[in-house]
This record gives sequence, C-alpha cells and structure tokens, in this order.
Amino acid sequence: MSNYDFDLFVIGVGSGGVRAARMAASNGAKVAAAESSWLGGTCVNVGCVPKKLLVYGSHFSEDFEDASAYGWDVQVGGFHWDRLIANKNKEISRLNDVYRRLCDNAGVRLYETHAEIIDNHTIQVGNERVTTDRLLIATGGWPSMPDVPGIEHAISSNEVFFLEKRPERFVVVGGGYIALEFAGIMHGLGSHVTQIYRGEQILRGFDQDVRDVVGREVRKKGVDLRTEVNVWEIDKRGEKLVAKLTDGTEIEADCIMYATGRHPRIDGYGLERLGVEISAEGGIKVDDYSKTNIDNVWAIGDVTHRMALTPVAIHEAMCFYRTEFLGEPEKVDHDNVPSAVFSQPPVGSVGLSEAQARAVHGEVDIYRSAFTPMKHTMTGRDEKTMMKLIVARDSQKVVGVHMVGPEAGEIIQGIAIAVKMGATKADFDRTIGIHPTAAEEFVTMRQKAA
Repeated sequence: MSNYDFDLFVIGVGSGGVRAARMAASNGAKVAAAESSWLGGTCVNVGCVPKKLLVYGSHFSEDFEDASAYGWDVQVGGFHWDRLIANKNKEISRLNDVYRRLCDNAGVRLYETHAEIIDNHTIQVGNERVTTDRLLIATGGWPSMPDVPGIEHAISSNEVFFLEKRPERFVVVGGGYIALEFAGIMHGLGSHVTQIYRGEQILRGFDQDVRDVVGREVRKKGVDLRTEVNVWEIDKRGEKLVAKLTDGTEIEADCIMYATGRHPRIDGYGLERLGVEISAEGGIKVDDYSKTNIDNVWAIGDVTHRMALTPVAIHEAMCFYRTEFLGEPEKVDHDNVPSAVFSQPPVGSVGLSEAQARAVHGEVDIYRSAFTPMKHTMTGRDEKTMMKLIVARDSQKVVGVHMVGPEAGEIIQGIAIAVKMGATKADFDRTIGIHPTAAEEFVTMRQKAA
C-alpha cells in the first residue's frame, strides 16, 4: 500500500493525460488528474475536432455548386456563422462532459483547477495539497505569437473558433497545416483569404510533390497564397487591420490570424523546482519510455515536443501505462506514423518523403500518378488528385506513401497498416483494387516516374 495520497497524479486532461489516468485507475491504482482549462485538451476544444467540423461546413459551398452537374437545382439561402459556431460549441460541450464521465467512471479524482508541483511527490492543486507516488506531465502545447509590432491586434488558432462573426477579409500568417486548413475553411465559408508564408513553399517537412501540388490547388480555388514574404507590422486603422508586408505591400483585413508554430506548455507548473530537463526545442526531455531525468516523473504528448499528434499522445500514454502499471516495458514507437492535413484538397502521408528516403536508403523507385477525381469528371471543376509511392530499391519495401485529394486521410489510414508491416511494392501489386475508387490507384501504379 502506497504511503501517498495517490499512486499517480496527472497534470493535464487532454487525450494523452486522460488515457493514462483512466487506464491506471481501471487497473486498481489510486489516480488524480488536474486540468485548469479545457477537458479534452487542444484536440477536443481548439484543435482537431472543431477544426474538422468547420472543414465540413466550408465544403458545402463547392458541393452546392457541383450539385447542378448531377441534376440537382439547389437554392442556397445564405450562410450563418453564428449558427455554425453555436452548433460547434454544443458538440464541444458534449465532448467535455464525455471526458468528465470517462474520469469519473474510471475512478479518477478530477480537479478542474490549476496544479503546481511543490516537489516530486507533492502537488498544490487549488487550495489543497496532495501527495503522489508517480507524476505524469501532459500539459500539451500553446500557440506561439511572434514579436511583431501590432501583434496584439492579431489572433491565434485558439481564438478563431470563437469569433463573433465571420471576417469578410481574412489574413492567415503561416505555411504549416493549421494555417493551410484555416485558409481553406474561411475561403469555403465566403471570406476573401490571403495566406502569407515567409518560406518558398507551404507545408515544410512534407514531401516536395505534396507541397507543390497543394500550393497549386489552393491558389486555383481562390486563396491568395503569397510565399517568400512576411508581415513586419500590423496597424489598426479604425475598424480595419492593415498587414504591412516585407515586399512593401499592404493588405487590409478584418481579422489576422497567426499560425506560426506552437510551443510546449511548461511554464507555471513548478517544473523548475524539480530540475526537470528541458530539450533544445523547449519541451520536456524524456527517454524512450517517456521518463524524465527525475526518477518518478514522466511526460507525454505535445509538452515533450516529440510528435504533436493526438493519437501519438494516446500511444505514449498506453506505453507509460503498460510499462509502469502492468510491468510490461514498452518503448514509444514514432516510426511510420500516418498523418493528414485537412486542407482543401486534403493531404494524407505515411513514412518518408522522397528526400528523406534518398537520404536513408540511397536509391529509390518513385511511382506517381495525377488525375481528375471521378466526381469532377462531370462537374468540370479543375482539381487534381496526386498519389505517390516511394520504394527502397534494394529491399523493394514501400517506405513512403503520399496523397493529395478527396478522402486522403481515410485512404492513408489503411495504407499505413501495410507500410507499418513492411509491405513491398510486389505486395501492393498483388492486391486487387476496389473499382471505381481513387484508392485503387495505389495498387495499380506500375510505371516508375521519370
């Protein structure tokens, strides 16, 4: 029997924190968890879930236009931002309650207040001081805002979900997936969108073909994507904002949103009292089992600055649980993690980019296909799907798969299983496709790209 109040105390009730807490509690451990902001963390409240709901909403503008080609006469009465946001808020509130019930049903003592570390076994939580055997930090990340004159007039991706009205002129600064997704959302909902990115091409870190195709496609849809330029100052002139760019031009906007990165939430929790080691990237430094340099302290999720994805945080939580509470040591596995960008068109990827594959494997074979989605053969919409297989020449293993086009995330999830299992190009070739689908292209590509 532990001499502490709890066997495990978790700071942060996001996807990773709640999974670790409730699994440990379900196994008989006495567990508490504290959350000072939103139950469910970034993903549920200001990330994956509400963003995907807004993506769905923004697609209807194109769907209504396309319906005519399929025989439908659609009368559109107009878009109501307040209704969309109210319904989104209702769903998020429901999910908050789900997370609360998950904790309650598992027997987790939930503190909906701030927690601060006094020492590695003592936590000040609200007005109460408790002790714990193990401590798990799962406090997530937070948007980073650059030091630009007038930055106080801009918002981050947190605040965009709670705008009282849809901005007619929307400027988004950044070239990553969050910036790209909101450019598509706001454009689809009727705003005039300008996206500004200082680099030469959006989606840094993704396969170059993916980057180039998405860049072309979002411009074709009407987003004013400007690369190799940045904002050096923001002015507020009456009710409007003015973004001053490094190329000497100015853009008037009703809203300017920054999506230029996120940082681990490590401040204000007392980590410095323990001497927890912080990595060069600003996250809590951990080993392969998510353990910090302090013997009874672990960290998982975005706060570790390893791979900021919700399913990864959940995987790290499960590895922690199995290692510490089942006695079955399991290292975290970050290899071949699939991902999706819900841009318009969306992106799905698993494995290595072409550049990474050449660096790791040397000689590679590239298979690439581009075509018009079947839906648009009748609508006439100028949109292309791109699919790409990267194969290590010596082993013939498929080491990277990338797609730009409708349902990319859904398709890549299935492909990721094959890549994780080490499937070869011959395995793909032997697989019979489902016709007519876009997905069948991945098992019918025979001609190597030049």
